[in-house]
Amino acid sequence: MCDLCEESLPDHGRARRRLVFAGLGAGALAMFPASAFANRSATQSAARILSFYHTHTGEKLRVAYAEGDHHIPAALDEVSHFLRDFRSGEAHQMDPQLLDILHHLQQSTGGKGPFEIISAYRSPQTNEMLRSSSNGVAQRSLHMEGRAMDIRLRGVDTRQLRQAALDLKAGGVGYYQSSDFIHIDTGRVRYW
Repeated sequence: MCDLCEESLPDHGRARRRLVFAGLGAGALAMFPASAFANRSATQSAARILSFYHTHTGEKLRVAYAEGDHHIPAALDEVSHFLRDFRSGEAHQMDPQLLDILHHLQQSTGGKGPFEIISAYRSPQTNEMLRSSSNGVAQRSLHMEGRAMDIRLRGVDTRQLRQAALDLKAGGVGYYQSSDFIHIDTGRVRYW
């Protein structure tokens, strides 16, 4: 599991902090050029499509999750179900910005294959079970908020994928060379 790939916040004031961070995040997104999360060179109305392969369930999904500047609610629900906790079957809404990061990574690396999902949403019970058997799982994991994924991009060297994620500066990036995957999240910018 990812060590250092989670953020921890004290229990007190978490709702207020989320509201403040949401406002700061919206302001930060406004500072990014329009091309930071999607290739807009063709047309503003171009559909953004992602393909996935889940390494634990064997399931596949290809979905147009956004068109132009608008995310498609039914597609986001489909993606959230696909990225559910494969141990418990529990689903959680995934952060659409995380999908935008994936799309940007695919565009910047020229990757044509699906994203291989090692881990996405984790229920609190699954996270606690993993924490009890590993010292690399944080108590307040961003995986539990639908804000983190552990991935590969088929056909793209994982080191190249990591570098593209670092260049984006859109959240946390971890590199797990021995397991051949990277961690991405929509938390604060950091890397390991």
